[in-house]
Amino acid sequence: MIDRTQQLAPPQEAPGLPVRPAAGRWLVLLVVFVCAACGLVYELELVALASYLIGDSVTQASVVLSVMVFAMGIGSLLAKRLRCRAAVGFGLLELALALIGGCSALVLYASFAWFGESRVVLVFFSLVIGVLIGAELPLLMSLIQRVSRRDVDGTVADLFAVDYVGALVGGLAFPFLLLPWLGRLSSGLLTGAVNAVVGGLLVLCLFRRDLTPRSRAWLLAANAAVLAVLGTATLLVDDFERAARRAVYGDRVRVAVETDVQEVILTGGPEGPLDLFLDGRLWVSARDEHHYYEALVHPAMRGPHARVLVIGGGDGLAAREALRYPTTASVTIAELDPGVVALARTDPALTALNRHAYRDPRVRVVTGDAFGWLRTARPGHTAVWDVVIVDLPDPGTTRGAKYYAQEFYGLIGGALADGGRLVVHAGAPDSHPRTYWTVDATLRAAGYRTTPYRATGRLSRFAAGPERATAAAPAPRAWGFLLAARGEAPPLGLAPGGPALRSLTAAALAADAHGAGRTRLPGLAPSTLIHPRYGE
Repeated sequence: MIDRTQQLAPPQEAPGLPVRPAAGRWLVLLVVFVCAACGLVYELELVALASYLIGDSVTQASVVLSVMVFAMGIGSLLAKRLRCRAAVGFGLLELALALIGGCSALVLYASFAWFGESRVVLVFFSLVIGVLIGAELPLLMSLIQRVSRRDVDGTVADLFAVDYVGALVGGLAFPFLLLPWLGRLSSGLLTGAVNAVVGGLLVLCLFRRDLTPRSRAWLLAANAAVLAVLGTATLLVDDFERAARRAVYGDRVRVAVETDVQEVILTGGPEGPLDLFLDGRLWVSARDEHHYYEALVHPAMRGPHARVLVIGGGDGLAAREALRYPTTASVTIAELDPGVVALARTDPALTALNRHAYRDPRVRVVTGDAFGWLRTARPGHTAVWDVVIVDLPDPGTTRGAKYYAQEFYGLIGGALADGGRLVVHAGAPDSHPRTYWTVDATLRAAGYRTTPYRATGRLSRFAAGPERATAAAPAPRAWGFLLAARGEAPPLGLAPGGPALRSLTAAALAADAHGAGRTRLPGLAPSTLIHPRYGE
């Protein structure tokens, strides 16, 4: 027989709460929501900053998320020892998470700027933050049971549901709200402050009677200290960024712009050599850029070149070389970042370097995703180009690996005129032969015949990749290119009667083609959107 009197008896509520059990339950769930949002912001912040500093966003996301998930399991186990004193344990946990998570981006950036290495720091913060996040839910479960013991199964479901919703809000707030408005560093500091305030209010207000007077005093002092540290760091973050930029780029930083796409840095000029950095990587150096751009553009201009398309190249330097031919009728620049184009139009040193290419009436600019632009273009609504120049970062170190995929080259092939030529910057064949010859295999799979070549003359001390060059790992001494066409492989040479060049000669091209060919790796598979091969 069922004892209905026992079944209908009201559950025992924990005495001593300053609010009703129902209100206390909702307050705990609100804290679960905020903590989940803060935890995901910490994760995404580490992924975003690591991708910027180290490169290869897929690898960095995999490292951060996998280490964090593993550490969360450890944190859940360690939380068992704190459940007997859940209130004070949760208060200390949130303080540690606010301080470590809030300052993680600062420390990660500092390690890169002053020591040139950030991988160890990235793994450390992923592990520690994961442990702290993993310990939150068990302690919050103990606290919500302290408020009310009714419907334990329903409480667990509510706890996890609110946790997932909070993660959703945090995941959306970071890219659409925090990052655009506050930047990478201030976002973490503000998140840490929110974490500390919410955790402290829950423990010191709702569960204050679970604490001894001494514990309350220590928690109040610790909260004040953590908020003071985070507030001071927020006030000094601009000075910190300037000091870190000087450590990375030297004392010649003249322009620092955070566009919607990337961070753009200009150093030097007009009195010293100009350097252009995109997301921390040297893209243009006035000391040796002519070696790169002459080799990129002029071999492709041998043949019909009235209509030229430059993919990337927002700095205007590839267009500068194409415009040196009087027979060039139009140059279209398809650039993802309008901020780079604006800088190349207005900055005195950069406009002098590109010889005011954007003032030439033959130049037309299309800003946006070149992949989508080529894909949606319809015959009759777009030009057919004689020359297509792909002036993009190395495929193994950029988020834009889709621009080195077989599908993208197929789109370009549909826009090439009969006898048209495509030239691709494909990385260094000497130091990264697998990346270089994967681009070659991808072009061939898309129906092209290719002519490999390279250009020497690199003078800059920065690697063509995600890390700064050091004495132990100097920058590659050559750039690699692939000249491609439908039908027969295009001959390598210079246009008869073309403009006088500073460094490139037909003899140098022949020698560099032979040097690139000696690095060939046969049997590589092409890269596609579904299966990107770069970095394997």
